Amino acid sequence: MSTFYAVRRLCLVLGLHYSGYYQWLKRPQSLRARQDERQTGLIKQLWLESGTVYGYRKIWLDMKDLGERAGRNRIARLMRLAELASQTGYPGLASVLFQG
Repeated sequence: MSTFYAVRRLCLVLGLHYSGYYQWLKRPQSLRARQDERQTGLIKQLWLESGTVYGYRKIWLDMKDLGERAGRNRIARLMRLAELASQTGYPGLASVLFQG
């Protein structure tokens, strides 16, 4: 169940003036947020082109080949936030243990 509260009431509880909240809403998106948004789109495109198989390491290599500047940790974070995951294992194949 979701509960909604009025902005003025929340600001009162937090000891803030509600006009500050509305000023914060009008701020332009930061450079980092814009870069993250653009790179998330590129990551998603590369991930789909791989057949949803690639993880952050191979996506990082592909982005490096394209000349995109981003670290592995940033790509891993963006993939996690976008809920993009690499394929792990193959369905239908059981692991075989050596019984000696």
